[in-house]
Amino acid sequence: MYWPAEKLDHAEACRQEGDLSVQGARILLIEDDEALRELIERNLSARHHAVSIAVDAQSALRHLRTGTFDLIILDINLPDLSGWDVLRIAKREGHLQFPQIDMQQEEKLPIVVVSAVRVSPRRMSEFRTRAYLPKPFPMEALLRLAVEATEQKYCSILPADRNPNASRPPQS
Repeated sequence: MYWPAEKLDHAEACRQEGDLSVQGARILLIEDDEALRELIERNLSARHHAVSIAVDAQSALRHLRTGTFDLIILDINLPDLSGWDVLRIAKREGHLQFPQIDMQQEEKLPIVVVSAVRVSPRRMSEFRTRAYLPKPFPMEALLRLAVEATEQKYCSILPADRNPNASRPPQS
């Protein structure tokens, strides 16, 4: 299984609970392969996600410095630097945190790694990526991860008593 099994599709529950008009997630797609990039962009855009495109590390960093995102989809093998280098620089510059709604809870920007090369668990834990999708991957897996980003974005603004994802004490 390529993505976490729990909480895959709660965006609908968030819409119902919070009466929110959920639009898509703001996604930064960092991919140098033109055919794959266009396929991913077309699929995400068709589901109302706002997709910004970066074809290399430098354009990815420009986007991160000037924009706000709900999800990063990151290829590791880029023409100028590695995807890991992008994450190191972005982390150092503070671009991998969500703007804080609740200052007591630190939220990390979700990152999905897509790569034709095997990714070590050490790298995954170093950057606490949400998922790793080895190329080729099922498009549905990536689309579900985008739904999770939308869920995280919108459910985080609901009060705990109306948020279906909030931790609740066990009922006796």
